[in-house]
Amino acid sequence: MQRADTASLEHTVSVALGLISRQYPVMIITVLLCLAMAGVYLLTAPKRYTGTAVLLMDSRKMQGLQTQVGAAGDNPIDTAMVDSQVEVLKSETIASAVIKDLRLLDTPEFMREDAGLLGGLTDLFASFFPEEKPSDDALMRTAVGRIVNGLTIKRVAQSYVIEISYQSVSRDLAARIANAVAENYITDSLESKYQASRRAAVWLQDRLKELRAQASNAERAVVDYKAKNNIVDAGGRLLTEQQLAEINSGLTEARAKRAEAEAKLHRITSILNADESDSQVILNDLATVNDSMANPVITKLRQTYLDYAAKAADWSNRYGSNHLAVVNLRNQMREIRRSILDELRRTAEAYKSDLAIANAREQASQKSLNDTIAVSNDTSQAQIVLRDLESNAQSARALSDNFLQLYMVSVQQQSFPITEARAITQASALSTPKTSPKTALVLLAGLVGGSILAGLVAIFLEMLDRVFRTVDQVERLLQTNCLASVPIVDFEAGAAAVGSSSRLKWRPFSSGWISNSRQRSRLIATGQPSQAMEAEAPRLIGQGNRQLTMNNSVGRFAINSPFSRFAEAFRSIKLATDLSDYGSPHKVVAITSALPNEGKSTVSEALAQTTAQSGSRTLLIDGDIRNPSLTHRLARSADVGLIDVVFGQADLKEALWVDPQTNLHFLPCVVTSRFSNSSDLLASTQMQKFFQQMREEYDRIILDLSPLAPIIDVRATGTLADSYILVIEWAKSKVDIVERVIKETPLVRERLMGAVLNKVNLAAMSRYDTHSGGYYRNQYYSRYGYVD
Repeated sequence: MQRADTASLEHTVSVALGLISRQYPVMIITVLLCLAMAGVYLLTAPKRYTGTAVLLMDSRKMQGLQTQVGAAGDNPIDTAMVDSQVEVLKSETIASAVIKDLRLLDTPEFMREDAGLLGGLTDLFASFFPEEKPSDDALMRTAVGRIVNGLTIKRVAQSYVIEISYQSVSRDLAARIANAVAENYITDSLESKYQASRRAAVWLQDRLKELRAQASNAERAVVDYKAKNNIVDAGGRLLTEQQLAEINSGLTEARAKRAEAEAKLHRITSILNADESDSQVILNDLATVNDSMANPVITKLRQTYLDYAAKAADWSNRYGSNHLAVVNLRNQMREIRRSILDELRRTAEAYKSDLAIANAREQASQKSLNDTIAVSNDTSQAQIVLRDLESNAQSARALSDNFLQLYMVSVQQQSFPITEARAITQASALSTPKTSPKTALVLLAGLVGGSILAGLVAIFLEMLDRVFRTVDQVERLLQTNCLASVPIVDFEAGAAAVGSSSRLKWRPFSSGWISNSRQRSRLIATGQPSQAMEAEAPRLIGQGNRQLTMNNSVGRFAINSPFSRFAEAFRSIKLATDLSDYGSPHKVVAITSALPNEGKSTVSEALAQTTAQSGSRTLLIDGDIRNPSLTHRLARSADVGLIDVVFGQADLKEALWVDPQTNLHFLPCVVTSRFSNSSDLLASTQMQKFFQQMREEYDRIILDLSPLAPIIDVRATGTLADSYILVIEWAKSKVDIVERVIKETPLVRERLMGAVLNKVNLAAMSRYDTHSGGYYRNQYYSRYGYVD
């Protein structure tokens, strides 16, 4: 995945570099034009200066003026408030106040701020079409628009500081307007607060009267309701509530006394019900009754009983338990116990009386409590309505007090209006820098904008460039091989020496040429014909001999400069035709193109010369019957040609022209008048028989045909040609046209051996084929003897 991304990036960079290398002249011109426009703007645009004043939104108040305001003071300034004040500074209200304060409508500097090239042109055209003088309202609207457009309000970071900047053609005017905006904002803020306080005071005064009346009515309703429902306050509490508390306390006390009396009675009853003979009753249980211990009779009897018990125990130990004295002591002790029990019975009766009194008191307290609760319930129901009335009265009174306080604050603010804003920096003419136009920024914008525009123009031109530029493009779009890229040769007639005007320098080879076929293999290595032969050629033509002398022909360049890239390209085409013979016979190779003037005839001539030079019996036929340009170039004085030979009007030997250097045979096409049925001639039986005979006599037949798009002659050569070579003019042949003619001619498409890019500018082509650019600029050709 990473390798694919790297390859994609490399491809993108390569395509971008190729685009720049191809379109750099247009891109440079575009950038220069943009820079020139930027320079014109810098020269004609009026210089503008910016005056800056600084405001601080301070939430702190003047202590001497705020002592009475207290809680009614303003809240701390937040971010939203600062942003809101920025918009207020931009408002038309402030702008109008500044205009009136500085009398800007009467200031020529302000009213003529649009001066410059555009403003001058506008005034020039306006002078030819005079208009009515604008009204004061129109002038004011125009001035307000200029103030708003030239004004820049900016908050400094997240602070409470606001910068007020104004641009003008005058330093002094820019500073004055910036200061005037700050001053008028402060004045407007004070005026707005004063007006707000005054309106609030008037409204509060009226509202305060209503609230006071409402509070008095609510309090009066509370008093009337209490009197109607017998609701009496006692120390902040209702009387029924106090009574209920006291009765509840008395009931609790009565219940406690009753419980105590019941406990005492129960205890003394349990003692009385115990066994009388049990001594533990006298010694232990009797002590658990508080009243018995406080009774002096019982205390004395109990002490006597204890003394007798001690004596009885002592005497029993001394005299025995049956002694008469011991028995008497026991009888006395029994009488003492009876006396104690009798005394306890009297105490129990007292306890019963106390219990009855406690029960009666508890019942009375309970009844009183029930009655009081009933009365309290009625009072509680009345209190629900009373609380609503009291709440309404308190709310009305509190609201009245609040409005009274706000009214006092409003009255104070009318006397001492304050504002949160204050100017901390005043603009001055000395501190007003030039801000427009910024030379560096304008030039940078021109450069960047020009670069972007240049890129867009380059892409647009690339999209419009629907011509064949590279070998890969030919093979990809036409689905065929590109046999060679033939470089363009620009040399004039007679330029046969070094230093001619051709793009590829024509350097004739110095060794002699041998005309016969046996020595032709040596000819490939030696190159140039002898000077005697060159001198004899014109004389032979003048005498009527049909010999070709084409030293000044482009097609002959492949022979005269065998180590040029031009010659190498045709050797590549010849090799392709030779290799194609291994599959099926391709003796007849037809050369055609999509449109005229793409160089098919030159390619035919050069390929035939190259093939003949290699020792093959080669016949070059001019098959472009409508426009035999090859005949006009090579055998202009020919009297008979292809048509005469096919129809038996002339012998082949009488029509053939021979190149004495390469032994190339050329059959011209002589047309004395316009020929309309050329396709019928090419498809005729006689033409087929003629080509069949030529196949037997020659190793290779090069047939120069007409273009595909203008006429249909090529479609009639299906029985004549074994394969076709399509000549495409580099940077001129339209892709759409070539694709269409190939699609419309299935015969050529099926037998197409390949295409030849002709008239290639190698230096320019290297800019389009980024991957093979080094091939076209290869400096190692010279090591193999190749020259341009």
